[in-house]
Amino acid sequence: MCAMKMHPDEVDLDAGLVGRLVAGRFPGWAGLPVERLASSGTENAMFRLGTDKVVRLPRHPGAVRSVAHEQRWLPRLAPSLPVPVPEPLGHGGPGPGFPWPWSVYRWLEGGNPVAGAVREPHTLARDLAGFVLALRRTDPREGPPNSRGVPLAARDTSTREAIGLLAGCIDTVAVSARWQEALGAPEHDGPGRWAHGDLMPGNVLVTRGRLSAVIDFGTVGVGDPAVDLMIAWNLLPGPARDTFRRAVGAGDAEWARGRGWALSVSLIQLPYYRDTNPPLAANSRHVIREILAERPAAP
Repeated sequence: MCAMKMHPDEVDLDAGLVGRLVAGRFPGWAGLPVERLASSGTENAMFRLGTDKVVRLPRHPGAVRSVAHEQRWLPRLAPSLPVPVPEPLGHGGPGPGFPWPWSVYRWLEGGNPVAGAVREPHTLARDLAGFVLALRRTDPREGPPNSRGVPLAARDTSTREAIGLLAGCIDTVAVSARWQEALGAPEHDGPGRWAHGDLMPGNVLVTRGRLSAVIDFGTVGVGDPAVDLMIAWNLLPGPARDTFRRAVGAGDAEWARGRGWALSVSLIQLPYYRDTNPPLAANSRHVIREILAERPAAP
C-alpha cells in the first residue's frame, strides 16, 4: 500500500535485505519467511517475520530516534495499559545495506479500522477512551517530553503554510477560521500527562469491533494529553465522538485543543502525502470535512 518512497532521504528496503539483517543479528531466526506489510505508516517500514514476529525499520533519518525511544518506554508503559502494545523481542543494529538501528516485536493480531466503516463505533469509542485514560494515569515522573504535547501555537506557522498549499483543494477560508478558533482555546495549565501522540486509524488494531492493540509509540511522552483526542475526528463518526468525549471527560478547552490537533495534523499531512500515501491523504480529507461540518463554538 505504501511501499513507495515518501521522503527525499528515504532508504531502499525489501524483504531480502531484512532477511539478511535478521540472519546477521539473530541467527536463531535466520531462514524465517519475511514479508513486507501493507501500511500507511510514514516513518517506519514493517516486515512480518515468521508467524509471531514483526521487524520495524526506520524509513529515513528522522525516524531513527524512535527506535531507542520505543525500546525504552514500551516495557514501562505496557503493564498499565488495557490492551497489548508492541513487545520488544530484539534490538538490531546497522548492517550491510542498512545504516541504522531497528527492532523486532511480537506480532499483534488485528486490523486497522477505516473511518466511515467502523463496525461498533460506540464500543470502540469507549475502548479508545479507556486506553487514553489508562495512559494518562501512568506515573509521568521521568517521562520524556511528548513532541506533540505542546501548545497549538507552536504549530501555527506550519499549519498556515499547509493551508496555503491547499488553496483550490479545500475551503481555506473556513479552515483558517476553525484553526483560529482552536488557537483561541485556553492552553493546558495542569501537570503533563502521558499521551501516545499519534492516535490514528493506522496505529489502532481492532478485532471483532473491539480495540485489540495500539501500535507505533514513537511520539509517546509527557505533555498536554489533548493531542490524543484527535482520534475522535480521524476515526469516529459524530455520535460515537460524543461517546468518546464523555468517557474521556474532556472539557470544552481540552476538546477544542484536540480538534485543533486533528485539524493541524491533517492539514500538514495532506499536501505532503497526497501523491505518495493515498490512505493517509484520504483520512486527512475526512478529518477536514468532519471538522468543517461541525458547528463552530460560540464566541
